[in-house]
Amino acid sequence: MNTIKRITGIAILIAVFMMSNTNTFAQTLTGKQIMQKVKDRPDGDNRKSTMQMELINKRGKKRIRSFVSYSMDIGKDKKSIIFFKSPADVKGTGFLTWEYDDTNKDDDRWLYLPAMKKTRRISGTSAKKDYFMGSDFTYDDMGGRNIDEDIHKLLKVEKTDGYDCYKIVSKPIDPKDMYSKKISWIRRDCLVAHKVEYYDKMGNLLKTLTISNIKKIEGFWTAQKMHIVNHQTNHQTILLISETKYNIKIDETLFTVAKLEKGIF
Repeated sequence: MNTIKRITGIAILIAVFMMSNTNTFAQTLTGKQIMQKVKDRPDGDNRKSTMQMELINKRGKKRIRSFVSYSMDIGKDKKSIIFFKSPADVKGTGFLTWEYDDTNKDDDRWLYLPAMKKTRRISGTSAKKDYFMGSDFTYDDMGGRNIDEDIHKLLKVEKTDGYDCYKIVSKPIDPKDMYSKKISWIRRDCLVAHKVEYYDKMGNLLKTLTISNIKKIEGFWTAQKMHIVNHQTNHQTILLISETKYNIKIDETLFTVAKLEKGIF
């Protein structure tokens, strides 16, 4: 009996020691350092995915759209292009983004509308706040974000939906930003966001993004489902990501307005 008690006591001490070490490790990292680790997480030099976008209105009516996405790292910058494949009314629509690491340089975005045979430049603060193709993602959400555009603070380390996560609040430096803050739960095992809450200028919860089906593909952590809910409109968007491939042969000329207008079909 005494032996059992001693073993049990040792097990408890080990558990307490490990928890103490975990908390100490978390406290040595700042919110900015964690977000930098998230940004620096390896994801190959380029990548391609097939995506399905499900739009659900407040009455539960669904619309399905599919597209293919390509992206490539150019030094610290990134270029991405999307081509819609279906349904017929959006087929051929394309979206091109050039994301710059320099915080003093605005990202470049273009939207090609085949029905009008016209390319629209997405620029200015108001345009970036518009929602992309009827989804709950704004044009600004669709691009990357430099970590220096926000002040990040680690609130705590907590278990969320069974995952150990860093809970971080990020507040924009630019007062014209459409969100007053974001709260992110970053999984500690893979440094991928599990959940993000977006708050409007009045400080009210606007949207919640949940990221799931996170798996390693070709050695890289990859999210295969994103579900975003707009709590103020009761509209939802579900993004399913499949057929992801990394480090494939892609020419940089793919990421041009000329190619955007030509399409890939």
